[in-house]
Amino acid sequence: MTTPGKLIEYLDSGKFNCAFVTEAQDKRLRLITQTGREINLPLSRVLHISTRSYPVTGDREEMLRQLQEAADRRKALIKEINLEEIWELTTDEAATVFEPLFLAELAFGGETDDDQVAAFIRCVFSDRLYFKFREGKIHTHSREQVEQLRIQQEKEQSKQALLTNGAAALTRLMQDEEIDADLKPVLDQCLPVLQNFYLFAGDAPQATMARELLKTAGLHDPHAPFHLLVKAGIWDSNENIPLLRQELPNAFSLAARQQAEMLLRKGTSELFDDQGRIDLTAMAPMTIDGATTLDFDDALTIEEEEGNYLVGVHISDVAHYVKPEDPLFQEAMHRGTSLYFPEGQIPMLPRLLSQGICSLIQGETRATLSLMILLSPEAEVLRVRIKPSIIKVARRLTYEEVDRLIAGDDDRELRTLNMLRTKLRDRRLEAGALLLPFPDVNISVNGNNNVHITLADSDTPARTLVSEMMILANTCAASFVADRMVPGLFRAQGPPRKRLVHGLDNDLFLNSLQRKQLSRSELLTGAKAHSGLGVAQYTTITSPIRRLLDLLMQHQLHSLVRREELRFNEKMCKDFTAVISRTLAAANAVKQQRHRYWLLKYLEARKGTSMNAMILDSNPKRVFLLLTDILLDIDIPAPAGQIPEPGVIVPVKIAKVDALDNSFRFEW
Repeated sequence: MTTPGKLIEYLDSGKFNCAFVTEAQDKRLRLITQTGREINLPLSRVLHISTRSYPVTGDREEMLRQLQEAADRRKALIKEINLEEIWELTTDEAATVFEPLFLAELAFGGETDDDQVAAFIRCVFSDRLYFKFREGKIHTHSREQVEQLRIQQEKEQSKQALLTNGAAALTRLMQDEEIDADLKPVLDQCLPVLQNFYLFAGDAPQATMARELLKTAGLHDPHAPFHLLVKAGIWDSNENIPLLRQELPNAFSLAARQQAEMLLRKGTSELFDDQGRIDLTAMAPMTIDGATTLDFDDALTIEEEEGNYLVGVHISDVAHYVKPEDPLFQEAMHRGTSLYFPEGQIPMLPRLLSQGICSLIQGETRATLSLMILLSPEAEVLRVRIKPSIIKVARRLTYEEVDRLIAGDDDRELRTLNMLRTKLRDRRLEAGALLLPFPDVNISVNGNNNVHITLADSDTPARTLVSEMMILANTCAASFVADRMVPGLFRAQGPPRKRLVHGLDNDLFLNSLQRKQLSRSELLTGAKAHSGLGVAQYTTITSPIRRLLDLLMQHQLHSLVRREELRFNEKMCKDFTAVISRTLAAANAVKQQRHRYWLLKYLEARKGTSMNAMILDSNPKRVFLLLTDILLDIDIPAPAGQIPEPGVIVPVKIAKVDALDNSFRFEW
């Protein structure tokens, strides 16, 4: 049992301490430490007990002096100990557990005193490579253990050096200071770690290292990694972070690029050798798209036929070039859709196809899948014929040009198409369609990253003409597949949870509320009604350049119209629904977040100013509004007093905006 007057050694917060025992119990000791504190200490925490006893009832200052001198002697004695030599002497012995006194005698060459034994124990704690202190004994590590510990120590030392030097490099980078040549390799190691950490947080491979780097560098802003990567030139100041987080591909594999180049070199002359493909180059199709469009995947023709109207919807025959199991097909499967951002686009297929041989460019021979749909004067579908074809676009028109031509009433083809457009839309409205026109939010970013936003009418004659013809073609394609009782990929939507809009209504307030009441759309292998469009069955085939679903359905249509073996069976179609749902969910999330980012960048430049907002709904705590200039939903704490009625336009002030942080605050 330890008695009063003994000088003991213990560890506290990683530091060695000397103390005199002033009172001893079975499991606890009362001590006076070298710093003059009086504490209680469990006996289990004692590392060494002196053989000599000291008076503890005399001068307190003398006791503290003795303790400090003992601590200094023991610290100095550590320098005389070579643990590796002692380990070499003991490692091949049968025994692996030794008394501290025995090993201290080996270290100091003969009989030892309390200070030397305590110094040896201190040394074992300071260098844990060769020995381990446990329950008053010293355990020898085997050669294998030492080798493993040495490797761990080297890793830890390397990590510590990386932390120290990396933090120094990051601090200099953040402060725009020059990085020394010896720190540049370390910086190159740190930046990928921070990049992954910023994108994936705790799921990043070296998240702990990233946190330690930032902490050591004193960088506590959650967006510090972003700013560092921008300063390093790795990221742009408006880097598309949602795209990186979703890990969507933005480059094509070598095999896909090689296949695209081969298809381009092959040209289109062989199309005329295909006995199953009809030559429609004598017709004069037109494309109608935006002024900046580069990938044209649909064209229209119109002819009168015995008092009826033969509408031709000619879709780029991407399936002719992109076959299942091809590298290009696999790329489309990974992407699911093309992505369009204010700063650029990421196509589903390489530009050699999407803007080249698959694009219905004016004056160029192109492979198409043509839906020749005979409509009555009342826009009733009388006959549908689907055939692989060859066309040559005669006219490239923009929406603005078509609107002017329709207004002028001089273009017979457009006048007829516009008449049919109106009747097709009326038929869908009678069937319960919800049109819900909403202005298009057009975002443009100039070279100085200044954001400009304009709203464009999405319900113009030209735009609705195209959309009605595409809905017609997609509906006919869905019927064609469903009528033959074969599996496909069909879009469906149940009735709205609540009906607020009846017929055609351009009211922004009502349409905003109605959109929030729509049922979720479904992707099925069998046809069902699509309530929102007012059709009995629906799919999409009209954008195969930019949508995987359309490409897949184009393949299925090919097998039916050519009377070949079905391209895709039920199981394959079910697998495709899972792929499309997953890829579209990721793509839509990126598009929505990126759209919101640019809206917030627009607001950042207008902080402190006021904007008009339409009140949509309210409760006692919050008011929900729509910014009418940029169509962004916001909410504000309810004001004191009476809340304006829903539908009323009110001014709101931009109080705070941070696009990178995806946060904003408005005030009344």
